[in-house]
Amino acid sequence: MATEASYLLDNAQEEAQNRMSILARLFDAPTQRALTAVGLAPGWDCLEVGGGGGSIASWMAERVAPRGTVLCTDLNPRLIAGGQTNLRVLRHDIVRDAMPDTRFDLIHARLVLMHIPERVAVLERLAGALKPGGWLVIEDFDTVSTLPDTTLYPHETHLASVDAMRGFMIRGGVEPRFGRSLYGRFRDLALENISAEGRTIIFDRANGGAELMRVNFEQVGNQLVAAGFISATQLQADLARLQTEEFAMPSPIMWTVAGRKPVSRA
Repeated sequence: MATEASYLLDNAQEEAQNRMSILARLFDAPTQRALTAVGLAPGWDCLEVGGGGGSIASWMAERVAPRGTVLCTDLNPRLIAGGQTNLRVLRHDIVRDAMPDTRFDLIHARLVLMHIPERVAVLERLAGALKPGGWLVIEDFDTVSTLPDTTLYPHETHLASVDAMRGFMIRGGVEPRFGRSLYGRFRDLALENISAEGRTIIFDRANGGAELMRVNFEQVGNQLVAAGFISATQLQADLARLQTEEFAMPSPIMWTVAGRKPVSRA
């Protein structure tokens, strides 16, 4: 279970704020487009699960004002500023804690469910918390389907630390291809108007992707070495590689999947 104490990249550690800023820079614009596409509008009641740095929750609160509301939850909401009158921040475990009594027009989560072993049950809970006609939008990675290819660009060198981190996270309950499975899972939930889009970019120093990888490796590096997934020498070599101007690597595929609860369902 991805509790605050066991979550590999939890918000309690000092690297979290930098990570959240980079994630916002890399992924907020596509997320905003996806939420706009399902019709996010003034008056909607929204739930943001695993709000992280709070950037999407704050943006949604602006879009649904003045009568709409946003509830933003996280295991550790310390990085979510709040402050908007229609934005409420709640410390909440989506696996163990009771769901809010509210029924929502929109529920969104990004890079959350893949980390939760109970992800399928959580997905069902979220779908059940929608109003009839409400939208569920889930974004998660497929971390294994797009890999570096030196025949396309010679500096797309594979990093052993990527494999080490993936292996360690899988051992901790992460599903590395969960994003790819979302379309079928939405169909199983009998949602309607389902759309699924996969997006990948090249991580480099200019766009912050290399910095995101550095922050992740530095946060969990000692654990990777202690668990035998990688040597300290190789980890340091990979960290140095991330600092080079030439470094480039395809990002994981971010799958954004949206579906609507049928209006006829109670």
